[in-house]
Amino acid sequence: AASVFFPSQKPKSELVRTSLRLLTSSAYRLQSECRKALPAEPSPAPDIQLVTQQVIQCAYDIAKAAKQLVTITTKENNN
Repeated sequence: AASVFFPSQKPKSELVRTSLRLLTSSAYRLQSECRKALPAEPSPAPDIQLVTQQVIQCAYDIAKAAKQLVTITTKENNN
């Protein structure tokens, strides 16, 4: 499996920054949605169908951002 290394300084490419923001925000949303699926005892039961749809959307956004990053970094490394 190929690994991608991102330096600690801010990425120069706006596309990379955009993809990283999407990846990060989607991961936070995914965590939040998964927490909703396991509520504390006193709270009402969540709408599992809605939570499931949100989890699927978050996972899609994570995959999309990861694909964008791979595409961008592959192009940059080949230039």
